Amino acid sequence: MSTSSTTDQQPPTGLLHVGRIGRPHGVRGAMYVDFFSSHPQRTAPKSKLWVAGTWYEIATAKPQGERWLLSFAGMDDRNIAERLTNSDVYGEAIDDPSVVWVHQLVGSVVMDASGTQFGTCVGVIDNPAHPIMELDNGFLVPTPFIVSNENGRVVIDAPEGLFDAD
Repeated sequence: MSTSSTTDQQPPTGLLHVGRIGRPHGVRGAMYVDFFSSHPQRTAPKSKLWVAGTWYEIATAKPQGERWLLSFAGMDDRNIAERLTNSDVYGEAIDDPSVVWVHQLVGSVVMDASGTQFGTCVGVIDNPAHPIMELDNGFLVPTPFIVSNENGRVVIDAPEGLFDAD
C-alpha cells in the first residue's frame, strides 16, 4: 500500500468529493472522517475511497456523533493516518434510485409535468429542513417537490405561487 501524503493530486475523473479526513484516533491508524452524506454504502466495510492519490479500502467504520471513526485495511500506523489529516476524500457515485444526489441535480432543467420549464439548477443549498435547488433565474425550489429526476430533467410538483415574482 502506498503511503503518499500528497494532498494536491487530482482525483480520477468521475469521482465525487464525499468527505474530509480529520484527526487520527489511537495508535493503530484509525481516523475521524467527516462525510457529506450518511448513505450506508459510503461507509460500508470493503468500500473504496480515494485519498491523497491512493485508493483505500474501509476495514471498519462506526459513527461517532456527526462524523465517522474509520480504519483502512492494511493501515495500522498512526503516523500514516497523521499524514492524511485534512485530506479530501473522494468516492464513486452510489447507485441508489431512492436518493436524489446533488451532482445529479446541478445542470438539470427544472420543469413541471406539463413541460413548463422554470430554469436550470445551478446549485443546491443545504437547509436544516431539506435541501433547496437554486435555479439560474434566482428562484428557489425545495427538493420535496421533486417528482422525478432523469436524463438532465427534474420534474417538480410545485405549489401554486412558487414562481410568482414579488
